Amino acid sequence: MAEAAAELLERAARRDAALEELRALRVAVQAVPPAALRARLGEHHLVALFGLLGVNDREQVSACVSILERLLQALDPLYVIQNLREELQKGLFHPDDSVKILTMSQVGRIVEDSAAVAEILHSPELLQQIINCIGGEKIAVAKEAIKSLSRIAQSQEGLEALFGSSLLSDLRNVMATSDVVRYRVYELIVEISSVSAESLNYCANSGLIPELIGELTGEDVLVRATCIEMVTSLAHTPHGRQYLAQQGVIDKISNIILGADSDPFSSFYLPGFVKFFGNLAIVDSPQQICERYPVFMEKVFEMAESQDPTMIGVAVDTLGILGSNVEGKQVLQKARSRFQNLLSKIGHQAKNAPTELRLRCLDAISSLLYLPPEQQTEDLLRMTESWFTSLSSQPLELFRSISTQPFPDLHCGALRVFTAIANQPWAQKLMLGSPGFVEYVVDRSVEPDKASKDAKYELVKALVNSKTIAEIFGNQYYLRLRAYLHEGPYYVKAVSTTAVEGAE
Repeated sequence: MAEAAAELLERAARRDAALEELRALRVAVQAVPPAALRARLGEHHLVALFGLLGVNDREQVSACVSILERLLQALDPLYVIQNLREELQKGLFHPDDSVKILTMSQVGRIVEDSAAVAEILHSPELLQQIINCIGGEKIAVAKEAIKSLSRIAQSQEGLEALFGSSLLSDLRNVMATSDVVRYRVYELIVEISSVSAESLNYCANSGLIPELIGELTGEDVLVRATCIEMVTSLAHTPHGRQYLAQQGVIDKISNIILGADSDPFSSFYLPGFVKFFGNLAIVDSPQQICERYPVFMEKVFEMAESQDPTMIGVAVDTLGILGSNVEGKQVLQKARSRFQNLLSKIGHQAKNAPTELRLRCLDAISSLLYLPPEQQTEDLLRMTESWFTSLSSQPLELFRSISTQPFPDLHCGALRVFTAIANQPWAQKLMLGSPGFVEYVVDRSVEPDKASKDAKYELVKALVNSKTIAEIFGNQYYLRLRAYLHEGPYYVKAVSTTAVEGAE
């Protein structure tokens, strides 16, 4: 097969390969190991194949793209950039998106290679064309371009190349293409800024980060909604949060939330602004954020108490994020009866709302109720138990009824709630006191699919790994749970059959 591939490659190199031969070459190169291809491959073969892309014949272009994909993967990225720079550049100009994607994937390989990436930095025309690809109609091409430029900017030399030369003008020119493309450039800038304080400095000094913040706090509500997601990403890093605080951005977002009641269009951007603070609280300090920006907590409660399913969903997600660590749980506990009433509403939604909101409620409940073993003080255990009983008059039965419904997502969501409380003694006593509950846990026949089997196994594991389980459940049930754990999530009991003489 290697001989056949070599012969067909030679024909292609002479540019006299017919379409049938290109089809045969496509099959041949797939069958030959990369090492064998590498041994028989010359630069002239590749240049010729790139040359065959310059025709207005879709099938020929498709065949050449498949062949080149296979051949280029067999080559070192440094070889590709050193010997095929011009071909890559032409590929990024090509009208066919499959050629652009092929070329961008090679650029992706080159920028991941420490020796090869330096070569790209000395190719301003190629860099310019990668920037232009951000403005392409095909989102896959734009995404690859953003990824490659982000990787290039991870070195000092890369930052200098992008922000200290005419390429910054190219970035600004491509931004002017459309609103969508402008947001893609912002996405790139935020990715670069997230790497280090130095990267953020370059992006801030370029004027692009201040422009993003200007749009976030501007009057256009739809633009606000888009920009807040990017600013939230920036806040995930300590240097990003520091920059936003220094620029007064966090205070501005708080003030916009404060004024949202008098804005008839606030529903467009409020969810994103509230999520921003939710994320900020969890990466920083829930107590400090909630004390410094009380409008955030007030707005979350208002949204959760509203009748708008969209707002309820965002509030529930945010409460789940906030209550995912002990400090956040203690902040929520300070709201006392108001939070207890809210839990009752969340329990009601988990049972009666449309499926998507029910799932979000179940996930939030799991997050709120989970306590790591090392943090199970008497006070915190009393708190999670009181939260659980606030969810419904019979909360264990509520989640058990959800877990027996024929919807895998809801079924798994309810099992995750049980898993969240499985290591807490009060919950183990409730489970033991609920008729048939332990039998339900060890019954494999009620799990119809892989996701459900995995979720049930996690519940069993959480129970078995608890220090109090043997004492509370007793030896018989404890041994059955251990056997389940030992057998794994997909165990099927063998059924013995007796052969009867004469039976078919």
